[in-house]
Amino acid sequence: MTAPKWLTWSQRIQAIAQSGLQYTQNPFDIERYHELSRIAAEMMAVQTEADAGEVLRIFSAQEGYATPKIDVRGVVFRNKKILMVRELMDGGKWTLPGGWIDINEPPGYAIEREMREEAGVVVRARKLLAVYDRNLHGHPPYIFHAYKLFFLCELISEATPDPVETSEPTWFGEKEIPELSEARVTLEEISRMFEHLRQPDLPTDFD
Repeated sequence: MTAPKWLTWSQRIQAIAQSGLQYTQNPFDIERYHELSRIAAEMMAVQTEADAGEVLRIFSAQEGYATPKIDVRGVVFRNKKILMVRELMDGGKWTLPGGWIDINEPPGYAIEREMREEAGVVVRARKLLAVYDRNLHGHPPYIFHAYKLFFLCELISEATPDPVETSEPTWFGEKEIPELSEARVTLEEISRMFEHLRQPDLPTDFD
């Protein structure tokens, strides 16, 4: 499933505006790029019922050449069940533990940190299972373009979780998947992770 055209158009317009502002010194071009950013914010707001001013403030906070953001998700299996957590910021729906990679943070370390913080497990990242373009896998529209990295992790030990945004780390079988926080993970992606469990020699997926 691909993203709606309005989403890709608004993301592209914003990226052009952001990158243009990084390099131009011409005052007329600066104003044109700001206008492009306003158009992108209005497109996004109309389609999502968000406040255009708030979207523009988010856009305006971005600096430098525009690139996709990177999200990591941890895949841990035990007895053919996958570990998931409730997402408190999305009505208690479920997701694979994970989040954005921090600046200067290697991806493998990022997912090990996220698993400890969100699910209370100590893991070691073992294999990159998939690199997905968020716009191509059935996620709801998001203001920025993003890539999603799914890491197979080895469970080392369990600890007491101390989450802020998640709760109730729970193991689910393939036929037991609860209502998902689709902004973070989709059933298509979960199903593919189980394919990797059944066929451990599968290469890394990528778009």
